[in-house]
Amino acid sequence: MATLNSNASSSSSSSLSPTLEASRFLHTPHYCEENVYMLCKNLSEDGIAKSDSSDLFVVFISNEKKQASSFRFISIWGFLADGVILWDYHVICVQNFKYGKGLFRDFRVFRIVHAPIFLRNFASDRRHMKDSDGNWNSPPPSYDVIVAQDGTVHNLNEYMEMSSADVVKTIGADTVETVLAQKLGVLVSETQLEELFSLIS
Repeated sequence: MATLNSNASSSSSSSLSPTLEASRFLHTPHYCEENVYMLCKNLSEDGIAKSDSSDLFVVFISNEKKQASSFRFISIWGFLADGVILWDYHVICVQNFKYGKGLFRDFRVFRIVHAPIFLRNFASDRRHMKDSDGNWNSPPPSYDVIVAQDGTVHNLNEYMEMSSADVVKTIGADTVETVLAQKLGVLVSETQLEELFSLIS
């Protein structure tokens, strides 16, 4: 995740469950895709999610312009930011889908990927976080790079590429089947999110 613009202040949520304290989970600023990858693993290992991660979904958020802004973005840690935050893309983990209209401002495309599939197939050697001279734009995580089960070393770009032209036309049982079976899941619009997750749950 590259933070392009931030005009926000954060405040802690007092209702955050002790079992979900942010300090329990690995987090590296500007590496949202890896943070979500590790979060899915940790939630499953800790018994907060199913052991096979089957109740978790990974959601990539972007559009053709590579602009994913949010007007009151609620993070997975329970913090609330007021103001406009603009990324080229963002990634979140969804367990129990709760949707509030206006949470996402402007049109976006959402790539919905089933977490077990994401954990097997996602790979990142972090090349996108280096400048043309090979210097880090932001310090990388301390753990090794993520390699897919088939040996792929980098495919983040496949998840990030999104176009409104590729958004599914209608949401139905076949859409859910695709989410639960395909490496790259499905692309949906903001207006289709609630309908899709209502069918999944």
